[in-house]
Amino acid sequence: MTATAPRQEQLWSRCAGCASLLYRKRLRRNLDVCPECGEHARLGAPERLRQLVDPGSLRLLPDRLPEADPLDFVDALPYPHRLTGARASTGLAEGVVCATATIGGHPVALAVMDFRFLGGSLGCAVGELITRAAERALDDRTPLVLITASGGARMQEGALSLMQMATVSQAIAALREAGLLTVSVLTDPTYGGVAASFATNTDLVLAESGARMGFAGPRVIRQITGRALPEGFQTADFLLAHGQVDMVVQRRSLRGRLTALLAATRAGRPARPAVPRQEPASHRERLADDGAALAGPTDPAAEKDAGTPAVRDAWDTVRMARHPGRPTTLDYLDSVFDGFVELHGDRLGADCPAIVGGVARLAGRHVMVIGHQKGHTTAELVARNFGMASPAGHRKALRLMRLAARLGLPVVTLVDTPGADPGVSAEEHGQAAAIAENILTLTVLPTPVLAVITGEGGSGGALALAVADRVLMLENAVYSVISPEGCAAILWPDRSAAPQAARALRLTAPDLRRLGVVDEVVPEPSTAAHDDPAETAHRLRAALLANLLPLLDVPPAMLVRLRRQRFRRFGANRVGARAGLR
Repeated sequence: MTATAPRQEQLWSRCAGCASLLYRKRLRRNLDVCPECGEHARLGAPERLRQLVDPGSLRLLPDRLPEADPLDFVDALPYPHRLTGARASTGLAEGVVCATATIGGHPVALAVMDFRFLGGSLGCAVGELITRAAERALDDRTPLVLITASGGARMQEGALSLMQMATVSQAIAALREAGLLTVSVLTDPTYGGVAASFATNTDLVLAESGARMGFAGPRVIRQITGRALPEGFQTADFLLAHGQVDMVVQRRSLRGRLTALLAATRAGRPARPAVPRQEPASHRERLADDGAALAGPTDPAAEKDAGTPAVRDAWDTVRMARHPGRPTTLDYLDSVFDGFVELHGDRLGADCPAIVGGVARLAGRHVMVIGHQKGHTTAELVARNFGMASPAGHRKALRLMRLAARLGLPVVTLVDTPGADPGVSAEEHGQAAAIAENILTLTVLPTPVLAVITGEGGSGGALALAVADRVLMLENAVYSVISPEGCAAILWPDRSAAPQAARALRLTAPDLRRLGVVDEVVPEPSTAAHDDPAETAHRLRAALLANLLPLLDVPPAMLVRLRRQRFRRFGANRVGARAGLR
């Protein structure tokens, strides 16, 4: 009896939707879709590729990258042990498989995520591999097709995983500029940083039937809002009804739909000539020199003695960053800038109070300033939604960024948010896509962008204002892929491990300076910013001017190239080099 049990498990499978017992071969012939209720079972990347591409056309792209544990992260297990377990259980090197192939005879580059590998999380290696697939599409003059399945950014790689949202987005921007089609296919589930970047900023967004997509997951939303969620919340049909996807496609029709879209694109006018990714050697050297002058030291050995202020315990810094007396964006607009004129509204029907922005002067130079606004009192915090921007807030910021580019004004952003609004309404109005569009736009904005993390820099809500030429950070601010409490709730037994998670995430200014995420740490007074706001404002003003003035002399085209170089260096090779030097 016992000897036949494993055989029975292989022959039969129980549907997660209707609990029907299904013959495994029949289920596989039906593309792993339940013939009784239509439930679409999750697919691994190899099976997804087998179903989509033309037989004999698949050519896998290299997937071996340097081993890297950039934070030396340990929760219940060391991060390298988790990677080893994921590789053993899936047979994959990482959470994405990249390839070239044809679909219906049309050549494409593909990146297919696999949820089985650490929840399909977006880490430095995954970001690097997807970016390389996009660069291959650019070289080959072919469309890029992304199949997403992810819980979000990889916590064990901290803010470096957050940077991958920008890295992949700017690769997609390069394909747009070259007139090449980008398509994402959302599968179940697609959440967090993946949803708020390349899953939704492609030309076309398809959702497989049964897929779920959102910035915040249902459990998080219920915990924060205490509300019951609407029927079918965040499902493919919900996304279609709220205008967030182009179409919902049954799995059996997906290959045919992709073929039709690729054919229609190919039949259109010829794509514009490709923009070369490589400059002539002499010009590359000059760009590298210019980039080094603007970006400051990037070698960890050089950064070690760069004069960064000593930091207190990470958990103490988190509490300092959240102090209700800490200066807000409106405080800095009054003390650092002159003549601020606030501009309101997203021009689509709302004005989010968590984002403030408008024209101001900095030492006589006009700039566009955009920032998160929290408040000091409970009433102010509630009125400003604790600095958590809605989609309308991100779209207001986007409108002001684009206006600044048209007027030739530099953009200064002040980041202080626990994260983007995780509410039901935010999801209904496309929170993930709003963040993704901001990130994509900032990668190509032809005007100087200077970002300052002034308090909390929480996940994609922070990155939506922080894809910049230079990123500054106040000494007692924090910047992280997830809150310590959230990380502890997922990787530790309970939220009481938040102080331990804070230390593991490397979210303080000196840590992020060493990792290259932050270019400069702005020292605060000996106590903290809220104890001497005037002195803090004086130091911030000096730092802004010192970093902004060199950017004003850089031609727009070079500015964009250097900004892209800044974020491209957060790939796995770069992180591996940093890990080796520690």
